[in-house]
Amino acid sequence: MDNTSHIELSESALANNFQYIRERLAPGARLSHVVKGNAYGHGIDPFVPLAHKLGADHFSVFDVHEAEQVLKALSEPVDIIIMGMVAQEQLEWVIQKNIGYFVFDSKRLEQSVLLAKKLKKKAKVHIELETGMNRSGFEMENWPQISRFLIENAAYLDLQGLCTHFAGAESIANHLRVRQQIKNFRKGRALFKNANLKPKWSHAACSAAFLRFPKTHFDLVRIGILQYGFWPNMETYISIAGLEENPVDPLQRVINWKSRVMNVKKVHKGEYIGYGTSYLATQEMTVASVPVGYSHGFSRSLSNSGRALVRGMRVGVVGVVNMNVMMLDVSHLDHVEIGDEVVLIGRQGDQEISVSSFSEYSDQMNYELLTRLPLDIKRRVKTI
Repeated sequence: MDNTSHIELSESALANNFQYIRERLAPGARLSHVVKGNAYGHGIDPFVPLAHKLGADHFSVFDVHEAEQVLKALSEPVDIIIMGMVAQEQLEWVIQKNIGYFVFDSKRLEQSVLLAKKLKKKAKVHIELETGMNRSGFEMENWPQISRFLIENAAYLDLQGLCTHFAGAESIANHLRVRQQIKNFRKGRALFKNANLKPKWSHAACSAAFLRFPKTHFDLVRIGILQYGFWPNMETYISIAGLEENPVDPLQRVINWKSRVMNVKKVHKGEYIGYGTSYLATQEMTVASVPVGYSHGFSRSLSNSGRALVRGMRVGVVGVVNMNVMMLDVSHLDHVEIGDEVVLIGRQGDQEISVSSFSEYSDQMNYELLTRLPLDIKRRVKTI
């Protein structure tokens, strides 16, 4: 049985976004598709095979569980990097499966050597350098020590990557900080090069850095939000594509979130709608109930402010968003019926509801709303 809503992934939109990204990728650099957070809410199971069909052969995830999901979703081997959590008891499996992983502390590095000896198989490590994010990574004063350790244990460690992460490349307010991080990362690359250590890939750029700092493409870029058809923030869009006389968004949203009208009823002037007294009908109204609420990822903060599409028209949420239900004001539409399609994210006719629009009515970011979409909502692929 399906959930009360479903998600469609558009193959044509994803193909468009891949083309946009590949046209801007530095010559010789490789593209890693970031699918953490259940592929930013799109679903690892449907998204990874779809991306692979369109030429994706390298994926980045946050943890071991996501790496396992990527492997299960594909019948062919691909390169995978785990950027975050690898528990000690999971490390042997990771090495055995030829999966690369970030190393940002000495204990993980030492444990990698011990397990590589046991398995008689090199561990594919990506050494993360702390350049100013102050989240994870080896501190600058420890870089010489780490380089010596890598040389001494070269028989057990395959230096797949040298990497870092920027602290907010999407915002001009962070540019001085990011530029200093770039300088620090270049110092790290030079130190490892002088030690005759040659990582297969140097990588630092996320979607925002990929767009705003092209010199950070190095050998590999890690693209997340951009491939799904969303800009890291409005500032990035304006700086890249929005300054033209007639700006046209070159990206297309891959995700479409849809439900159906559950009930239609009349509400008289002077009556309250839904829980409490947050919305008072100031005229005769027609209200449609939709079986989607905050338990499905439609935030309660969108009460009396969210938007949806019904019969090709934009309609507003009225009353408090419930756990499982929201109400829409469809007074200005003709003949709304039970079963009519409701678009929560995506296009209907000439109208579109983007995830970005949600942030206009709530405190949620693109990333937050997408990754909060429940796992049990059915994801379907709409092929070209």
